[in-house]
Amino acid sequence: MTQNTSDAVLARMMALHPKIIDLTLARMWRLLDALGNPQNDLPPVVHIAGTNGKGSTQAMIRAGLEADGHRVHAYTSPHLARFHERIRLAGELISEAALTEMLDECYAANNGESITYFEITTCAAPIWSGWMTCPAATG
Repeated sequence: MTQNTSDAVLARMMALHPKIIDLTLARMWRLLDALGNPQNDLPPVVHIAGTNGKGSTQAMIRAGLEADGHRVHAYTSPHLARFHERIRLAGELISEAALTEMLDECYAANNGESITYFEITTCAAPIWSGWMTCPAATG
């Protein structure tokens, strides 16, 4: 019997990487559609992009919202040591059980199609039901 952990699912996801470069969002839209377009049901989101300072900017925004009494979830990429670091739910890192379930659902919905690791793991984040109970998210 194989052990089903988030690390095992992430390793399977790495094998789906396409062999050619395609910079469109077609793979992500296909997978999000297969997942029921969960991105359409997210609470208000603060999107932070750029080369430097994203992590500290997100930490400051999250701290300010939390200090004002809000529950804030955060998705960051990349992680430093473990994938769990990417998903913070009301201040806590996502549990192994929740992460594995979320990644498994996304892997199954992808149906073996070619997709990058970044694309499939990014699509996985909004399917966690806890996002819907939060008034604000950063990422």
